[in-house]
Amino acid sequence: MLPIDAAAHSSRWRRRHPVDKAVLGLGLTALAVSLPPWPGAPLVLVTALVLLLGPAGVPAGRLWRAYRVPLGFCVTGALTLLVRVGGPGGLVSPAPDGPLRAGELLLRTSAASLGVLLFAFTTPMSDLLPRLVRAGVPAPLVDVALVTYRMSFLLLDSVRRVHAAQAARLGHTTRAATWRSLGGLGATAFVRSFDRAARLQTGLAGRGYDGTLRVLVPEARVSARFTAASAALLAALAVLTCVLERPLS
Repeated sequence: MLPIDAAAHSSRWRRRHPVDKAVLGLGLTALAVSLPPWPGAPLVLVTALVLLLGPAGVPAGRLWRAYRVPLGFCVTGALTLLVRVGGPGGLVSPAPDGPLRAGELLLRTSAASLGVLLFAFTTPMSDLLPRLVRAGVPAPLVDVALVTYRMSFLLLDSVRRVHAAQAARLGHTTRAATWRSLGGLGATAFVRSFDRAARLQTGLAGRGYDGTLRVLVPEARVSARFTAASAALLAALAVLTCVLERPLS
């Protein structure tokens, strides 16, 4: 199981309905994108961070390990706004207002990423995907997503086992051996994924699969109190941003 999935299953909000957490987490993401980058994005970022580490109970180390990947993309995207290709300054020159635009983009994207992580760290996919059918998503599409979700863990487990076997046989002692082991790892994982898929299809056929995967979904109700509190928090952030808004320059 991936660390973010393990954290979602052990979250304090694990038993809450996904709608409750979607209103809060995706609402924060929408505010980060739509509000002025200053002070809207920092307010959203701090709020999401407090909720993740506080009420949601996400360990700080696990949150950082998950957050540093999208944060790297945020930084990389912001750096491109610092330069301009072509124009009177030459082939590559500093962009007008580059640091300002880069800072705005970095604030928006980093805050929006934390909003998405708030939803991801509190909502297991096994709780979310089956409920999408009730929301109007076609059942075959949800079934494909469920199978892909399951197969991804089997594939990662196979990769881990093969890698451990290669390391035990000194398959990573030199650079050449590492490249050979990497090629063997890819080939083995490719073959095993097809074998697992065939076995899964055979198992479903033996159990009378009729085109729909039926899974047990934990009972949960949408909390009017939680949803109202989330909406009030989002409205308060929007109002506070309008009151405190100041230009970055």
